[in-house]
Amino acid sequence: MNNKPLLDYVKKYIDLTSDEEILLLSKINIRTYLKNQYIVQQGDVCKSVNFIITGCTKTFYMDAEGQEHIVMFSIEDWWTSDLGSFITKEPADFNVQCIEKTQLIQFSYDNLEELYIEIPKFERLFRKIVERAFVASQKRIIRNFSLDAKERYKIFKTTYPTIDQRVPQYMIASYLGITKEFLSKIKSQLINEQ
Repeated sequence: MNNKPLLDYVKKYIDLTSDEEILLLSKINIRTYLKNQYIVQQGDVCKSVNFIITGCTKTFYMDAEGQEHIVMFSIEDWWTSDLGSFITKEPADFNVQCIEKTQLIQFSYDNLEELYIEIPKFERLFRKIVERAFVASQKRIIRNFSLDAKERYKIFKTTYPTIDQRVPQYMIASYLGITKEFLSKIKSQLINEQ
């Protein structure tokens, strides 16, 4: 099993004893999803929080007209889930779908709660993860209100430097809230500015 990426990630935030590492690894599930497979679907209850070992996912909302609104991409060493559904055990507002074949380490709600009790500093780790996700979400909302599409694309490129080669352009356009034609125009402008 490929647990090293998770353990390396955890060590950035908290120190675990060898017994705590063993306990942590006893509470996880490793699963591989194929390209286009869903980890969670809108309307279903999200059963896990997921650490990506390899692969890429998109989190999106599907509106009543069938239009995708991508709110996040997740790649190696990132987390993906419909956190609101996971915490409340209510139907998910978002879909999480694999853009590539993706290997995940999954934590069920009950196993995560047990880890919080048995390794209290693990709760601190997840508090840090949720804080970072909240701040990123707040910043994205502000950017969508205050920046034009070109500036949002520049920030996207900084946040996700390798995504351009991994996902179709229409998905990036959806994330930015623009058409793929407008994204092409922005990219051409940026090339001409160099």
